[in-house]
Amino acid sequence: MVFQGSSAAISHTGKVRSNNQDSGFAGSNLFVVADGMGGHAGGDVASSMAIMRLERLDEPYESPGEAEKALRDAISDTAVELIDTVHVRPELAGMGTTVSALIMVDDYAVIAHIGDSRIYLYRDGALTQITTDHTFVQRLVDSGRITPEEARYHPRRSVLMRVLGDMDPDPELDTFIMPTQPGDRWLLCSDGLSGVVDDAHTAKALSLGLAPGRTADSLLKQALDGGAPDNVTIVLVDVGGQHPLFSGTPTIVGSASNPVGVDVPAARPGRTSWLHPNRQAANEPTHFEPAAEFLEELIEEDRRRARRRSLGWIAGVVLVLALLAGGLWIGYQWTQTRYFVGADEDTVVIYRGVQQNIGPISLSTPYEDTDIPLETLSDFARATVTQTISASSLSDARRIVTSISDTAEGGG
Repeated sequence: MVFQGSSAAISHTGKVRSNNQDSGFAGSNLFVVADGMGGHAGGDVASSMAIMRLERLDEPYESPGEAEKALRDAISDTAVELIDTVHVRPELAGMGTTVSALIMVDDYAVIAHIGDSRIYLYRDGALTQITTDHTFVQRLVDSGRITPEEARYHPRRSVLMRVLGDMDPDPELDTFIMPTQPGDRWLLCSDGLSGVVDDAHTAKALSLGLAPGRTADSLLKQALDGGAPDNVTIVLVDVGGQHPLFSGTPTIVGSASNPVGVDVPAARPGRTSWLHPNRQAANEPTHFEPAAEFLEELIEEDRRRARRRSLGWIAGVVLVLALLAGGLWIGYQWTQTRYFVGADEDTVVIYRGVQQNIGPISLSTPYEDTDIPLETLSDFARATVTQTISASSLSDARRIVTSISDTAEGGG
């Protein structure tokens, strides 16, 4: 049966990239996001070819299993087409694309995924990431070596471990089938959104219940407000709901919406177009798929980074403790330049330090016993000495003692 619900697709170049290598598709049953990689032209071609091949699957299916097989076959066919294209157009070597695709079949969502574009499900007020990123940092997260929050800012976060490219005719895909229900909101997006807008803000936008088009516009605005360093592509699918149903005309966005992207002709000398650039790419590729021998180097580099981070923390703690100890020592030394007049059990004493204590630590010590008996002082003088009398210096303390001594003698 034809999917009952509504959808929207939107794509934007972003604020940094000079061209859009993303592609998106929203049809009657099929929904796809593809994020191209491989330079100024290669990414455009790869994501466009993926959409061109997959859009043929936008039709009703007898069963979820049939749709899952169709997705697997179509994505594998796309890999072969990419390889064949590079044979004709060698300047496109190294191109590839992520693919996150969703086919609605009755009450099920059939999913195929490769790369780091994502599929989310918003249900009952909770946002869940359904797909797993095929990236180097995701492997680090899965192994417990870094946290998901650290992965968002890791310098190797764009290193892809799996991608639909021109090297492997049999790509390793994630495919699975999930039940869906009225009220579900499915979000497919490139990392231009997920890498800038965190899950909390994404969930908040989805929770407002606006129509798919308005919700997609809101999410795009957040990505642009966050700097949008990469292309941003969003496909939003509502299951059932109050918004208008699918109109019957597919929506194609990004590089796949350019008719030139449908055809990949042989190269012609002197021709310059987005399919055959004669100049260096304006922007570096947004993703990198490492060779097998490079993986260990990446892992070792991350180990070194982790060790440097640990040593940095230890050095920071030691420095803070040293500064604290130094501050305490300087403070203590200052207290030893102060004096006050007080009493021990039976005589007047000049003390060095200050009257305060830090817990069990006394900040003063007896400096000079005056041998003036407390019993020779007047009641007022005795009470004053017992409560201590601050002095600005040792000579000032001795002057105070002389004054007390004169009072004692006068009292005698």
